[in-house]
Amino acid sequence: MSELMEAVELLEREKGISRQVLIESIEQALMQACKTHFGKNDNINVSVNSQTLEYHVMAEKEVVASEEDIVDPQLQVTLAKALETNPGVEVGDILTSEIDSKSFGRIATQSAKNIILQKIREEERNVTYNQFADKIHTVVTGTVSRYQNNKSYYINLGKADALLSESEQIKGEKLKIGERVKVYVLEVKGSNKGPRITVSRTHPELVRKLFEEEVTEIRDGIVEIRKIAREAGSRTKMSVSSNRPDVDPVGACVGMNGSRVNAVVNELRNEKIDIIQWSENPAILIENALSPAKVVSVNADPENRSALVIVPDYQLSLAIGKEGQNARLAAKLTEYRIDIKSESRAKAAGDFDDLYLDDYDENGEYIEGGQDLILEEPEPAPKEDSAYGQELIADEKTPAENLSGVPGNEG
Repeated sequence: MSELMEAVELLEREKGISRQVLIESIEQALMQACKTHFGKNDNINVSVNSQTLEYHVMAEKEVVASEEDIVDPQLQVTLAKALETNPGVEVGDILTSEIDSKSFGRIATQSAKNIILQKIREEERNVTYNQFADKIHTVVTGTVSRYQNNKSYYINLGKADALLSESEQIKGEKLKIGERVKVYVLEVKGSNKGPRITVSRTHPELVRKLFEEEVTEIRDGIVEIRKIAREAGSRTKMSVSSNRPDVDPVGACVGMNGSRVNAVVNELRNEKIDIIQWSENPAILIENALSPAKVVSVNADPENRSALVIVPDYQLSLAIGKEGQNARLAAKLTEYRIDIKSESRAKAAGDFDDLYLDDYDENGEYIEGGQDLILEEPEPAPKEDSAYGQELIADEKTPAENLSGVPGNEG
């Protein structure tokens, strides 16, 4: 019995399987052993002490007058036989006697053993599933365990392996076997072989969770991440705001000498991260989102979720970004369709009346004698695509000056 106690305690401690589940499996195993040994277990009762694990297998039989009255010897016993161990018993009584489990044959014993092992495996899978089901939409750290021919990695998370498919890998990232890596848990499904866990290195929420780990102000709710636009492996733009006027949200995320943002950048293999100040004013938000480019003016149309942005001629390429990436991410971040024009081209088109960004305050109010942030509905941009303003205009301008940075523009 001490060996059974040690085994149960070990399973409780190392596998996380509850004692009650193990006791139930022992009871089921003994019932099955009786059925295998006797052919039935309808009259069998099994009890297991939860503290000592002492168990008893009891059989109930009806007392009948003689051998001629016995229909089923497994369920009935003669009066003469019953009186040998139970003086005073009478016909019709139910006689309870204990069965020695050691008398079970090899087949019955093996059957009982298999039931216990199967129950332990099932419960172990359930424990593991529940453990990881609680980690959906969180970041976990694992070790790269193996690489499949279909270009997928398996990440060992301790009690289970997670699948990092090719589509969820950062483009160009090569992981090494044994390397520790942080992943975002997308999905956990149960199966006969244990939980099937799918993880990602490309999901925008990975960036959010990594900043939550690094920035105390985010965990405390002082700084809030408002929106994330990401092209994994290349660049991320993230807008942040503060619930306290004395806390700079951008500075909090950057950290002393860039320590906080650099920790995230290093985990993402040097992916560029732009952290911008979020604003209720859509024009200011769009200006910030196009960082690091400088903006001359913004015509924002909140009703149609579109904006015309004018930048200095020398900033046009920077505002659009390589293959339109900077403008594309800014559009995703602000949820505005953004058309970008150079200052000289805007003047030629009549879209620009020498009003500059500094003419308006943060709330979009005009500053007398100053220059302003344009919030009126913009004039239609000639020769531009009406839906997204993506087309190139063939004239004497350089290609960069003729490109409008908009959502979905790939170049």
